[in-house]
Amino acid sequence: MRVLFTTAPLAGHLFPLVPMAWALRAAGHEVLMATRDNFVPVALRTGLPVASCGPAAEFADLVDDEPGSLPEGMNGKRYVHGRALARIAGGSLAGVRKLADSWQPDLIVSERAESAGPLAAMTLGVPWVRYHWSVSDLPEYQYAADEEFAPELASLGVAGFARPARVFDPWPECLRLSHAADHDGIRHVPANGEAPMPDWLSVRGDRPRICVTLGTLLPRYGETGTPDFMVDLVRELAGLDVELLIAVDDDIAAGWPPLPSAVLHAGRLPLADVLPTCDAVVHHGGQGTALTAVLAGRPQLITPRFDDQFDNAQALSASGAALLSPPLADPAAVAAGCGELLENALYAKAAARLADEVALLPSPSVAVAALEQLPVAGGVV
Repeated sequence: MRVLFTTAPLAGHLFPLVPMAWALRAAGHEVLMATRDNFVPVALRTGLPVASCGPAAEFADLVDDEPGSLPEGMNGKRYVHGRALARIAGGSLAGVRKLADSWQPDLIVSERAESAGPLAAMTLGVPWVRYHWSVSDLPEYQYAADEEFAPELASLGVAGFARPARVFDPWPECLRLSHAADHDGIRHVPANGEAPMPDWLSVRGDRPRICVTLGTLLPRYGETGTPDFMVDLVRELAGLDVELLIAVDDDIAAGWPPLPSAVLHAGRLPLADVLPTCDAVVHHGGQGTALTAVLAGRPQLITPRFDDQFDNAQALSASGAALLSPPLADPAAVAAGCGELLENALYAKAAARLADEVALLPSPSVAVAALEQLPVAGGVV
């Protein structure tokens, strides 16, 4: 069968789809990844075939601070982020439809923030599947997508998006919220794109090793002062007598002042290979980092900044595998929390239990078998 994948032009949205796409290829199916033009080079580094579905689009350029009137209970900041992603999807729709018309996929798989794929599937009359990153429900994202695509939905004579044929969720059941009760589990398999292995990675000294990251998005777009926060945090953590790995894009690290001698490396790192060598992980609560740390069985200190990161952090904190830091805590407070994480063995024990549960989730190859059985007109996919 032919499977078209669609993703927003963001690393944290693309990489969760990659293991499923490769599992489909290994099973003999054809796959094609569609994203915006500026993100095609990143997607190509996964080794998958990639097509552009529209001109360059940057998330930060489409974010504004005016949420307007929202239904009760919705968060304005989450909505403006969801609206930016919906606008990206709106600009992708013509390109995704053109790809779908010419390539004729049997199935479309979209990460949860990409809405052009589901609408193209509805138009083409093929099933679509959602990859549900994060523990959050994020109704603000769906509300924004419904607004963005209201004319297209009306032209199809429907009130909203069709329900996905399946929803795959990489979070273990013990961490999921009520909205995800009927999701299909799928094991998180980290994907990094290019992943050069430094020769020092498996060489350990006597000091604890800590990995620090705020992901790929926050250092470029986030709370005011994020770059200064990272540098100040590293300096505070160095006072714990530890070895530090700073996972950040190389161009960001190049603009920082000299770092303490405790820093073994600052730049791009393959987290799937790095985190098993660490004793703790300090991060922002993004799904990729959080679940890669869970898979490695490492305790986490999480200082969330926006959207789903808060729910991810709270779920992991409730499991006992992570310590939740206030979102704008000063670097000294975060470093103190990290010291507690290293000293209290209960965090590591809870992290090991969680890793055992994640290991029981079905692999992407099992998900392929489920996709092969999806009903379509005249039989299965």
